[in-house]
Amino acid sequence: MPRVTTPPRTKLIVGLATGCVLWTAGTAHADKPVGGEAAPPPQGGSDGKGGLSASVSNIKVTYPSGGGGGEEGNLGTVDPNWKPPACWYEPAFSPEQLKEFVDSDGGGDVGIHESWFGKGLWTDHYRDGEPADNFDLHAATNSSAEGYKDYNLGKDGYFWRGVAPDPNASESWDCGRIMFWVDAGEVPDDPNAPTPKTLAEYAYNKVKVPETEVELKPAAKSTVNLPTWVWLDEGTFKDVKVRAALPNTGLWAETTAKPVALHLDPGTKDAEVFPASGDCEINDDGSIGTAYTKGAADQTPPCGIRYLRATDGTPYQLSASVTWQITWEGSDGSGGDLPDGTFETIQDMNVQEIQSINR
Repeated sequence: MPRVTTPPRTKLIVGLATGCVLWTAGTAHADKPVGGEAAPPPQGGSDGKGGLSASVSNIKVTYPSGGGGGEEGNLGTVDPNWKPPACWYEPAFSPEQLKEFVDSDGGGDVGIHESWFGKGLWTDHYRDGEPADNFDLHAATNSSAEGYKDYNLGKDGYFWRGVAPDPNASESWDCGRIMFWVDAGEVPDDPNAPTPKTLAEYAYNKVKVPETEVELKPAAKSTVNLPTWVWLDEGTFKDVKVRAALPNTGLWAETTAKPVALHLDPGTKDAEVFPASGDCEINDDGSIGTAYTKGAADQTPPCGIRYLRATDGTPYQLSASVTWQITWEGSDGSGGDLPDGTFETIQDMNVQEIQSINR
């Protein structure tokens, strides 16, 4: 089998044509990750077209609490340097599943940056024991991966493969091995073997939080120099818990997002916010601030805004961003904190020029 040195950020695509081995280098392609959706992908990370995709994970995501109601969105992180895992290894096939896959003329990504199409290379390596070239990304040299006899049928374990949500990311080259064998109950001796923290960070990107407009009084139009009260009723914000489990490993993690503060940005420098920091604490019952009551028009709200200049036909863009504290715990008793997350909602705010008003 010829050796091929793969240039960075390309995918090695290998196929069979009229009995000859055809080696071609092409640009990397990736399907959208679907792990954790209501209908999880088949074992092995199918792309839904009969092929094997390195961008599709078998991680199963569920929502023990929170989420699932109304308009929702993904959190952004307050730490611009934090990133979810770029790649990891996970079980793809049992011996029986791999044999069935190959016999069905399945093909696709045998590694994150290497694709085999047609049965020939699969049977050569995984059935007939022939070694295969495996680009060693750490040493920047080709190495030979030992072959397997009859798909390791009769053995207890799984063939593991690298997965990268974005195979174009440079860090995805850290998981450069083609699919390899791991005995049951073990994880690979590799720095990119999955851990509960890997799953916790994967779950971070699956957290869904509510898109919620804050209650305002007055609701449609504020008045210069009079405070606008901002609040949310109890139960509006609740903890969101996401569980990510990797089948056939016993590994899982639960990532919990807890709402802790609402930050107000009035959308103009000609305004005051209450409190002065603009951060309104979220109470234990999920409420924020205090609801406006008749006769409180001249009082300072615990959470609110006072606009000092009227709008001129273009409303101010009031930003209400919720900060969520993120913690996690894993199947091995580990746990800790992840960077806080934020979610921002923008709503129009018109301000009129009237110095006094009865409310």
